[in-house]
Amino acid sequence: MSIDTAKSFSDILNSELKKAVVGHDLLIEELMVALLSGGHMLIEGPPGTGKTLIVRTLAECLDLVWGRIQFTPDLMPSDITGTYIFDQNKKTWSFRKGPVFVNVLLADELNRAPAKTQAALLEAMEEGAVTLDGRKHDLPKPFLVMATQNPMEHEGTYPLPESELDRFMFKSIVSDLAKANEIEMLKRHRDGFDPARLGVTAGIHRSVDASGFIRAAAAAEEARVDDSILEYIVNLVQKTRAWPDLFHGAGPRAGVHLLRSSRTLAALKGYPFVIPDHVKRMCYPVLRHRLALSPEQEMEGLNTDAVIAGLLETVEVPRKTVEAGSGSGSEKIEGLTIE
Repeated sequence: MSIDTAKSFSDILNSELKKAVVGHDLLIEELMVALLSGGHMLIEGPPGTGKTLIVRTLAECLDLVWGRIQFTPDLMPSDITGTYIFDQNKKTWSFRKGPVFVNVLLADELNRAPAKTQAALLEAMEEGAVTLDGRKHDLPKPFLVMATQNPMEHEGTYPLPESELDRFMFKSIVSDLAKANEIEMLKRHRDGFDPARLGVTAGIHRSVDASGFIRAAAAAEEARVDDSILEYIVNLVQKTRAWPDLFHGAGPRAGVHLLRSSRTLAALKGYPFVIPDHVKRMCYPVLRHRLALSPEQEMEGLNTDAVIAGLLETVEVPRKTVEAGSGSGSEKIEGLTIE
């Protein structure tokens, strides 16, 4: 299977997404990487910045079963996982599946629900199953959570527990649109674009089926990873645990997610192997939600992205030459950077 399969998959989805989404190129790239890496994604941004639109558009492009849960303070765990109900006619208990039994779940405004309800997703995100009354119920495969949340300073939000944050491969930030992109967005709305009717007003159609998705995900794993890259990833993750500005650093799962996402990014860029720049690019979405600043640094206004930038400047980059297979043999490629 060729790495080009993964790149073609990404190109097709990118084309469809940009029919509805203006700007946000970095966010779309991270969405593609998370999707093909089989990782859950948390998207943070203020209301009205297009978080839900991006995920809904993705769902419209994929011929997979998807669902949406609007998280609210009164939402109960059973509203997510489902519950057992008693059938009066058959005199037996039967399981009624909740909205989590889909391929792609949009968990909208996840941090507006209390911790008990948020925790209902923990087992689903880690094991692809839910357990009720001692019985395990497997979720469809693939199963991916694409969650949105508002910044913590907004009213009515609850902090996500560290155990749940760690299960997200990425935390991506929705940045402000450039002026030209915001004008383009208004032009589309002026000309009839309606987010509630993406297929009609934006021409979005289901361009990738389940088999195509599975082939692309498998192709993304073909990018080779040298031992020097593995050591670089471990050095970065371990360095966070001794960083003076942090209350705590990232755990081992961060390294796994950094490896998987860097490999996928390499495939999407058309590289047959991972280079340090791929790891650097993935450090921000993989690490930012796993690092906790010390109280002193929070008061100084420091953020985790600034810590990651300092981390990347401190940890030595591997200089080992990578050998990449070509049609007639192999060529040595050194010091490459991402375009």
